[in-house]
Amino acid sequence: MSALQELSLAVLNGPPEEQALEYEKRWYTWGELGQVARDVVTLIQESGAPANSKIALVAKNRPSAVAAYLGLMGEGLSFRMVYPFQSSVAMATELASIKPSVMVAAAETYDATLIAALQDMGVAAIALREKSAIFVPGLERSTIEPAVSNTPIIEIHTSGTTGTPKPFEFDYDTVARHIVGGRATPSSVGADPKNLPPVLMYFPAGNITGLHSTIAPLLRGLRGMLLDRFSVEGWHDHLVRYRPSAGGLPPAGVQMILDADLPPEDFRSLKMIGSGSAPLDPTVQKRFEERYKVPILLAYGATEFGGPVASMTPEVYQTWGDQKVGSVGKPFPGVKLRVIDPNNFTELSAGAVGLLEVVSPRMGEHWIRTADLAYLDEDGFLFLCGRADGAIMRGGFKILPETIEKALLQHPAVAAAGVVGVADHRLGQVPAAAIQAKAGQPSPSVEELESHLRERVAATHIPVKWTFVEALPRTASYKVHQPALRELFE
Repeated sequence: MSALQELSLAVLNGPPEEQALEYEKRWYTWGELGQVARDVVTLIQESGAPANSKIALVAKNRPSAVAAYLGLMGEGLSFRMVYPFQSSVAMATELASIKPSVMVAAAETYDATLIAALQDMGVAAIALREKSAIFVPGLERSTIEPAVSNTPIIEIHTSGTTGTPKPFEFDYDTVARHIVGGRATPSSVGADPKNLPPVLMYFPAGNITGLHSTIAPLLRGLRGMLLDRFSVEGWHDHLVRYRPSAGGLPPAGVQMILDADLPPEDFRSLKMIGSGSAPLDPTVQKRFEERYKVPILLAYGATEFGGPVASMTPEVYQTWGDQKVGSVGKPFPGVKLRVIDPNNFTELSAGAVGLLEVVSPRMGEHWIRTADLAYLDEDGFLFLCGRADGAIMRGGFKILPETIEKALLQHPAVAAAGVVGVADHRLGQVPAAAIQAKAGQPSPSVEELESHLRERVAATHIPVKWTFVEALPRTASYKVHQPALRELFE
């Protein structure tokens, strides 16, 4: 039995009356989570799925989904995380490419469209309820020839740090040693986890951040307060009720807290706030720190690195904080960073902006080339400068414009489409789309295009701004002229 299986079973089979997760002001015990986990494993076995087949887990931020996650690991199964906020048509298309033996998701996920698709594929389906799990009627048996993995893996979709988003495999040993057994929060070192305030958990459970910030703390014996998604109200409630000494905020959340004008006295327990997953405007960081007297410690990581590889630590911040505002800190021990020229791939000197490459010991000793533009200063601090591939950073989500453009071109009235990221006060960037209609046809409505996209892309990809043009601005080589396209929205 692997170390990750042992860790999962240890918490699921712990004292059943102990608190595990608070969700919507109600505590769920380890006994309740353990029951859901056992239900899921039993139903998978009853479905006739081969022991080494892949399972699809659609994990919303719910106690039942967390329980299923832990149950799959406790049984040593291989599973693929599937993004929950997409249309049934899009989800069915993704499942057809995964070829899982069984799908596990919240009961409300299964509508008539998805059920019909699963029946056609021969995929069994388990519906999660908060205290139990049941088969979806008519989907009790797995008859598909599923994808298999000879060693247990957790497959997570990347957000595009190293190029086009793609599935990325983590074996159980990597998760146990480098994620669960990784760096502890400085304020929790040496403390009994049961006596610490519950960890606020708001990142999507199905992302690499969810593995680090939701699953790993639970496996370390910590309790959690689970939110459906980040909200100022939920974050503030956790702060005033539990008085943590350390907290976290997504970059977009920093501006949201400032906009909400929360009282500074509510922040007195905090000694630091961690942030990452997207750039943070240095001026916003400075305003927050001046108002609330709490340092924001930025970090940088990616699914392809197995998580974070650089951060601003409390000790480093004490010495350098005022001089390095906007930096995501220095590399972790064993991590290597370098910046290369995007044209000839030679290493650049301090201060020069280029493509960032990383050696993450979790993943091996090879250099991983990213699509992030960055520079290392003369003191070894890393500063991010944007994306070489034009990716849009919407909060913590990286969106490739090409993904939206290709989907828009599938609409029968669209002749051409151009998508760029435009500044947003709260999220950093949001997608904006320019549409050129086919000759002789009326321009489709925004509502029609949004409905068309929801069938093909994730909700985060839906443009916030739209404009209709007679022709997209183009360069001499007939490529879309990005600066001119951006000017349409600015």
